[in-house]
Amino acid sequence: MEEKIRRRKAFASSLLLTLAAFIWGTAFVAQSTGLEFIGNFTFLCLRSCLAVVVLTPVSWFIFRNNRRKVGEGEHGENKSFISKRLLLGGLLCGGSVCLASLVQQYGIMLSSVGKSGFLTTLYILIVPILGIFLKRKVKPVLWLCIAIATCGMYFLCVTASGGVGIGDVLLIMCAFLFAVQIMIVDHFIQTVDGVRLSLIQFAVTAVISAIGMFAFENPDPVAIGQAWFSIFYAGVLSSGIAFTLQIVAQKNLNPTVASLIMSLESVFAALAGAFFGERLTGREIFGCALVFLAIIIAQLPFEKLVKKKSK
Repeated sequence: MEEKIRRRKAFASSLLLTLAAFIWGTAFVAQSTGLEFIGNFTFLCLRSCLAVVVLTPVSWFIFRNNRRKVGEGEHGENKSFISKRLLLGGLLCGGSVCLASLVQQYGIMLSSVGKSGFLTTLYILIVPILGIFLKRKVKPVLWLCIAIATCGMYFLCVTASGGVGIGDVLLIMCAFLFAVQIMIVDHFIQTVDGVRLSLIQFAVTAVISAIGMFAFENPDPVAIGQAWFSIFYAGVLSSGIAFTLQIVAQKNLNPTVASLIMSLESVFAALAGAFFGERLTGREIFGCALVFLAIIIAQLPFEKLVKKKSK
């Protein structure tokens, strides 16, 4: 019975992560459009501030509702809105997301779009490697899924050969930073509230990027007005909703499986481009199919099948 409940929760979490990947993939066009008008720090600061505005009332409502259910005298996570552990997790997540987002934007400017998509999703390789250092076992079938998904991302994203440039190095750093954020969430999510963790994450990101905005850029109200839709989409959907879905969903998933599902971001980006008139080549369709295949295999209950055969 407990196993069935666990699998149902994992399946529901997989659907939430797929939705998050879909939002991230479709947000790529909006994000690149917004950066035509405003700088990287300005865009990141405004989208993060908007995410904070959206998440604050939601997290406060959930907090008050939980306190009424367990009682005002309850000790633990619901005793205060921001606990020390929650603050620590939010600071670490916010720092890694802020750095990853900035490095990604500068990397995209110095590299091709195809290579950017592939190199960013290399976190599907980095997450299980970090897990080994943290003494987390990765099942052999997941290594197979990682290999299949990596090949799929290569066919989908890399369409031209070329040497390794500064932009490529920045994108690999971005993939590492996103992998670190995934592992930080995995470490904290079992003991803290996911929505509040997401709120603090973006509050930290907003503060750091605001410092960079006023230090290195000149925010122009007219330019910000021209980029309003991109800021809204990235702030409300990509940051406020998708990143919160990621944090909440990771509570019931292995971080390696979670990173595989999140890699669908590039697949959805390619499909969104096709929807708006960009033609997918046979190579790109094959890459999409490989990524989907890897994620389906990762979801199959191999342990259950092995137990049935052994009986």
